[in-house]
Amino acid sequence: MRLLHRDRDGDYQLKEVDENAIPPYAILSHTWFADEEEPTFEDLTNGTGQEKLGFQKIRFCGEQAQRDGLHYFWVDTCCIDKKNKAELSHAINSMFLWYRKATRCYVHLWDVSTKKRKIGERSAECIWEPVFRSSKWFTRGWTLQELLAPASVVFFSYEGTRLGDKATLQQPIHEVTGIPKTALQGTLLSRFSVHNRLSWIDQRQTKREEDKAYSLLGILGVHMAPLYGEGMASAFKRLQDELNRMETCVQDLRLTDPRGDKKRIEDTKGGLLTESYRWILENDRFHRWRGHTEDRLLWIKGDPGKGKTMLLCGIVDELEKSVANSAAVSYFFCQATDLRINNATAVLRGLMYTLVGQQPFLVSHIRKRYDQAGKVLFEDANAWVTLVEMFTDMLEDPSLYGSYFIIDALDECSTDLPKLLNFILQKSSLPHTKWLVSSRNWPDIEERLRDAGQNLSLELNTASIAMAVNCFIQHKVQRLTQQKSYSKETQNAVFSHLSSNAQDTFLWVALVCQKLEQISRRKTLAKLSNFPPGLDDLYGRMVEQIRNLDDDDTALCKQVLAIIMLAHRPLTTKELASLAERLEDIADDPASLQEIVGLCGSLLTIREDTVYFVHQSAKDYLLEHALGEIYPSGQGEVHYSIFSRSLQIISKTLRRDIYNLQSPGYPVNLIQKPDPDPLAASRYSCLYWIDHLWDSRVYCAVNPKPFQHLGRAIDLFFKEKFLHWLEVLGICKAVPNGVLEIAKLEALFQVVSRIVRPKMIY
Repeated sequence: MRLLHRDRDGDYQLKEVDENAIPPYAILSHTWFADEEEPTFEDLTNGTGQEKLGFQKIRFCGEQAQRDGLHYFWVDTCCIDKKNKAELSHAINSMFLWYRKATRCYVHLWDVSTKKRKIGERSAECIWEPVFRSSKWFTRGWTLQELLAPASVVFFSYEGTRLGDKATLQQPIHEVTGIPKTALQGTLLSRFSVHNRLSWIDQRQTKREEDKAYSLLGILGVHMAPLYGEGMASAFKRLQDELNRMETCVQDLRLTDPRGDKKRIEDTKGGLLTESYRWILENDRFHRWRGHTEDRLLWIKGDPGKGKTMLLCGIVDELEKSVANSAAVSYFFCQATDLRINNATAVLRGLMYTLVGQQPFLVSHIRKRYDQAGKVLFEDANAWVTLVEMFTDMLEDPSLYGSYFIIDALDECSTDLPKLLNFILQKSSLPHTKWLVSSRNWPDIEERLRDAGQNLSLELNTASIAMAVNCFIQHKVQRLTQQKSYSKETQNAVFSHLSSNAQDTFLWVALVCQKLEQISRRKTLAKLSNFPPGLDDLYGRMVEQIRNLDDDDTALCKQVLAIIMLAHRPLTTKELASLAERLEDIADDPASLQEIVGLCGSLLTIREDTVYFVHQSAKDYLLEHALGEIYPSGQGEVHYSIFSRSLQIISKTLRRDIYNLQSPGYPVNLIQKPDPDPLAASRYSCLYWIDHLWDSRVYCAVNPKPFQHLGRAIDLFFKEKFLHWLEVLGICKAVPNGVLEIAKLEALFQVVSRIVRPKMIY
């Protein structure tokens, strides 16, 4: 990048600067005169061109920059060597970022004047706003990005008089351009649809017809080499093709959408209560992390149920409100019970996905490898190494600065946590990035993070947590009072019991209130004593309630808990019913399925027809205190049962063209689930049946009798349903997973070949 600098003699000099270390600078936005009237790169290099009309704009920009304390400025007419095609291509693709990184953008409106003029015999000030609205500047293609990219855009008249800025002139700019005010205020452009962004240039013109497409590159986050002479139609077609390729790449990167996870978490917990996290914004350690450049890593630690996840949800909201449009807030919520989001690779994919969603230009660092390898790039054995390299390239991009990365529940990253911790520690040393993580106070995490940055213990902030929990209790009791029409006596008694026994634990309050919703108003006072203080005691009471059900319901609850605990991802109610033999008769009865899950003592919850543990601590309690009851014959037997049921259901339901697409080449990205979905009950089984067989390998080795029939069943499935299974994997965008599953199946039979070597046909 070249910048202009005014030397002591008043001459303007061009200076090459490293794009990784660009000094503060101003940038000019203007409409061009005739080419021969604009100073060129050669003019500035040779010290000529000062007689040209356009040089007045260079002087204006330099003098205004000097008044604003800026020693450097940039003007497109002369800071680019347009004869150098490679440089011109780089400039066209970089110009949006150059405008965005400018400290000030000066818009010089050559056709807007503020001089006095005479009307008849009387003198009056020129009313410039109508002229401002009709300025040629609003009709040009390149000025669109010059309006949107910079944070500070200041408008000047022909005489150099300041007219206002993008904020004070927001209303007339909005009315003239049709651009939403939120876009003018700095909202990330990626939050507006591609269609909307394309519409902003409809009424604008460019001197070269192709430039109408090229001027949109930064606004759409696309990198594309200009080909002057190709025509506008061809340029827009290439632009659309690049958008499609970029969209496919981002779709393949997506394993989960952390934005959706955040909303699900907040909805599940009754919404984000500002009073429950407001205290953190005034905390000294949080202030130091956010405000000091040397403090780049903050670890928030605390016991289960202390509100860490909702605290981070609130921090995300506050950061998103305050960061500049050149920054980003990228986050991820780990969940041990969900195979998709409980490993280090998933964390990187989630952070990268939210990052490119806000700063689309960063996808170029992924495309370098993705365009050759495709989706397998994110899923094969080298995925972690590749993701680290791509993410590092993104973090080191000179155009990304002032960005935040937030990871919740490191302790629920069940796979490759040490790798993830190493990555965080290494990258938290990079300038312009801030990292915030949360977890339980585990020794291995403590060992790695203790001296790496600031740490904030919730147990050492008891006064703040107690106040936040008290606000949470007031909110919950108020809602209960409205729902149940509590008397004043009952309301006070519930509030008193919650306040006395909560032990500063949000989760305990939430679980007790969930139970109170199910209790008749007249029985509320008598039942309060059934909710002992402390999560473990509360979970123990829930397990005891399951034991006290009639024998059939107790057995049913234990089977449901056993399956949910071993599932590789949360199951929908239909998937659960297909895997649990005892639920077979009520598979099509949502109300009964809801009732059965409800019998599990609030250990489970249903959100959007999917069954989850109410909290990781609930699963942890069962693993520690009730494992023998839930798995009397060991986990291997349940894994084998899930495999067996899965094989039965997919053998029964899979068929050719199950979605009735009627075309073997139908694009997978255009496939929509039919209603009803024929894969609703079997989707999980299609993806994970071999995983559960692998997880039962020890059981099979010890119990060879069921295994002896295994080869024939799998052999028959592959003979009759193999192609149908591949088709479903394609619909689910999981063909690479299927390849890995086949390899795992082959390895399994090698492991147990000493027992039986069934004939396998692939």
